[in-house]
Amino acid sequence: MSNKQEFNGNTIFPKGEPLPELFSKYFIGKAYLNMLTTTGVPIGNVTFEPGCRNNWHIHHKGGQILLVTGGRGWYQEWGKEAQELHPGDVVNIQPDVKHWHGASKDSIFSHLAVEVPAEGSSNEWLEEVTDEIYGKLK
Repeated sequence: MSNKQEFNGNTIFPKGEPLPELFSKYFIGKAYLNMLTTTGVPIGNVTFEPGCRNNWHIHHKGGQILLVTGGRGWYQEWGKEAQELHPGDVVNIQPDVKHWHGASKDSIFSHLAVEVPAEGSSNEWLEEVTDEIYGKLK
């Protein structure tokens, strides 16, 4: 895939189905989920349509790893500058770090989301990433 127009959201993993309500309420825009594993180490292929992003959130105890597989997206930790993401990028999110991730305004974006297992781990969903914050990204 040489440019963003060629990427349709499918990588070596299909993009999956639209997010169920359980998760979609924590996203601005449309996203898809294809769970690759659900036991041991949960791994999901998450695909965001252009402009889609999830809310600020925290993975308590276990953290998360993002493996970017397609398109162009963003990752931002609370109080820090956003990082532009491209296929091949890896983001290692430490436990208890407030963050968000999602697509750029003009590209579908896919990543594998790996939940790092830990005893007592949980996710805490927080406020939306405002249009003001997101609108500053190129």
